[in-house]
Amino acid sequence: MNRLTLGALLAAALLATGCRSTKATLAGRFAGSEARSVYLEQVTPLAQTIIDSAALGPDGGYKFRLKDVAATPSLYNLVCNGERIPLLIAGGDRLTVNAVGSVVRNYTVDGSEETELLRQFYQPYVAGAQKLDAIAAQFARQDLAEAQRKALGKALGKEYTAEYFRIRREQLRFIIENKASLAAVYALYQRLPGDTYLFNGDSDVVYFRTVAEAIEERYPESPYLQPLLGEIARMDARISLTSKVSEMGYPDLELHDIYGRKIRLSSLAGKVVLIDFWSAEAGNSNTLNAELKETYRKYADAPTSFEVYQVSLDTSKAAWITAVQEQRLPWISVSDLRGRASAAVGLYNISKLPANFLIDKNGTLVAKDIYGKSLERKLDELTR
Repeated sequence: MNRLTLGALLAAALLATGCRSTKATLAGRFAGSEARSVYLEQVTPLAQTIIDSAALGPDGGYKFRLKDVAATPSLYNLVCNGERIPLLIAGGDRLTVNAVGSVVRNYTVDGSEETELLRQFYQPYVAGAQKLDAIAAQFARQDLAEAQRKALGKALGKEYTAEYFRIRREQLRFIIENKASLAAVYALYQRLPGDTYLFNGDSDVVYFRTVAEAIEERYPESPYLQPLLGEIARMDARISLTSKVSEMGYPDLELHDIYGRKIRLSSLAGKVVLIDFWSAEAGNSNTLNAELKETYRKYADAPTSFEVYQVSLDTSKAAWITAVQEQRLPWISVSDLRGRASAAVGLYNISKLPANFLIDKNGTLVAKDIYGKSLERKLDELTR
């Protein structure tokens, strides 16, 4: 093999592996739509943000040019007439999305294997959910007499149940058959109206773990992997602590303090304990902790001991430790540095910060989100 040929092959290999484009294009045509423009949303584990818009041409055509696109496919939504088409776009993709009439029901995809796979799940899933809505709407009609509603309800209930379980079976089949795709990650999080769980509560962890293991091997750099692992950690914690919750009356926690020591919440049994959730990165943390320090000092010598088990929902170890030391927090400060993906968030159903829970000396949860004078009045009663 001559030097010229070898050089060309090496150059091609470098281009194929090390120089993947960070640009992508998204184009197509929406025919038969009354929309005048389309929008592109970027979806991250933390936010859903409109990043661009494009006017539809006379023929319904549009085009987006994306920059700084990750090599691992990331989730975007193409929005037209209020309908969202989920897309998985990676650097270098030249994606074409067309639709005629109803956007979600009729769109087609070319140029992205992951997005085409996502379409194969999404269109039937949305159609099934719309069918469930239509069945429910029939039963809710205002012009039905009570006898008609009762007779119709029996038939519609049977139809609704059959369709519901058909959608569920197809969803789970898709997840298992395509476990190494990011489309399967998307499918994991879709819920039918009124559903909290994918399948049956704690047994959902089987599907999440199956997908996470496959994604970790195929897309180890994916930004959707860590939230997936965090969800699994929460499920595992909930399963392992179910019996303890019934015995103690509250979910147990075991987290590291700033020195790396593991401290279990249940080790404080017999004391009145305030479980306090906070974030060092939140702008009001200093003020809230200053108020809590006053309360903590006030009950330092109470007949029944009072303790604070403060859980930081931060991801930066440096920010957390610095805040604990600068604010001179005198109580137990712990964290797993998973932020909102912490197992503690799921166990205590934390939806906002700050949040707290008060446990009496018998291990009974007696109050939630209690602060200031209200907290002190309760502590007067519990620490006597």
